[in-house]
Amino acid sequence: MDVLLGSRLQFAVAAMFHFLFVPLTLGLSVLTAVFETLYLKTGDEDYKRAAKFWGKLFLINFALGVVTGITLEFQFGTNWRYYSEYVGDVFGSLLAIEATLAFFLESTFIAVWHFGWNRLSPKLHCLAIWLVALGSNVSALWILLANGWMQNPVGYVIRNGRAELESFWAVVTNSFGWMEFIHTVTGAFILSSFFVLGVSAYHLLKGNEVEFFKKSFRVAAVFALVFSLFEVFNGHLHGSEVAKVQPTKLAAMESLWETKKGAPMYLFIIPDEKNERNLVEIGKIPGFLSFLAYHDFSATVKGLKEFPKEDRPPVLLTFLSFRLMVGLGFLFVLLSTLAWLKRNEPEKSPWLLRILLLSIPLPYIACEMGWIVAEVGRQPWIVYGLMKTKDAVSPLAPSQVLISLVAFIVVYTALGIIDFWLLTKYAKKGPDRA
Repeated sequence: MDVLLGSRLQFAVAAMFHFLFVPLTLGLSVLTAVFETLYLKTGDEDYKRAAKFWGKLFLINFALGVVTGITLEFQFGTNWRYYSEYVGDVFGSLLAIEATLAFFLESTFIAVWHFGWNRLSPKLHCLAIWLVALGSNVSALWILLANGWMQNPVGYVIRNGRAELESFWAVVTNSFGWMEFIHTVTGAFILSSFFVLGVSAYHLLKGNEVEFFKKSFRVAAVFALVFSLFEVFNGHLHGSEVAKVQPTKLAAMESLWETKKGAPMYLFIIPDEKNERNLVEIGKIPGFLSFLAYHDFSATVKGLKEFPKEDRPPVLLTFLSFRLMVGLGFLFVLLSTLAWLKRNEPEKSPWLLRILLLSIPLPYIACEMGWIVAEVGRQPWIVYGLMKTKDAVSPLAPSQVLISLVAFIVVYTALGIIDFWLLTKYAKKGPDRA
């Protein structure tokens, strides 16, 4: 294993493991705030219990998210030294703002909320959880603006042999970063909604706290439907942004080898990267790729052969991840619609409850597939069009990277087992009695 491959695998392991916790943190913080707001508005004790119950699961998940996120930032110094030296002036400023502004807001008020149930007035206590939710999602904004800059670098100038910040305004208004933020956070809200639906379904099937979990189910069903529908619309807009900024990624997402005017979309393809063609193409929709990319059925879409081989991303992994993500997205629309239709008496539809319980892992898979598309589809660039990944890696010995990679896998596996055991334990236990 060479240093480049080892460092990429190590960062991928850390990033994908970290993102098992991030989306639930983002969405469950908001849902917990919604439950407490409903308690404040209606005086219904079940909503107070819901805020405590879902808030406890949020706290467990939040702790692992913090721990695994810190190691990611350290890797920019240990494994990606030349990247940090070359673009740290731009990239580092965004991470610094995230840490000093959003993370401290979130971490401070999460303690206020957790310990303040009998110490603060109901309104102030409710405000605390909304500040936690705000901090969590603003933290995601700054991190995704940093990633958005890697996808579409703007607001910089090459000076003294490195990229230096020239326009902070251009960086924070980068349309690609904002589209990425909206797409990612919407996915997090979908994941959290299905988590609440799935856990509620488990208890409704068992006949536990039926009225309590019906209320959680109703709130989550509305949340899931709204954001599942919005994600389809937002995903289309984000795809158009990718077509404009990263044409190689778009071509890999659709396994498009030849440049075509009125490019079709195929429902099913088997790509052959070695022979630079598709072995199988089924379900042709004429002009549809051109329309999705440029809102014009006759627009020209560049194929992969327009670009040098060394500048093309891996096609098969990008293509399959994109197809799976999109397919799951439409499945979420279907399931959330069914949940919304049955929201008033979900206990009378055990078939739906079983499906929702089994569906808890699916949004996690969709989120991970989305990040594979974003990061693998950007290759061979670490900063698109500016710096290649091979030029960013630190001068380490392969043995050093291998040892740390194995250590990450072992430690993260143990942490993951503990976290999911705790989530399962307290989810099954249910809320504290009234």
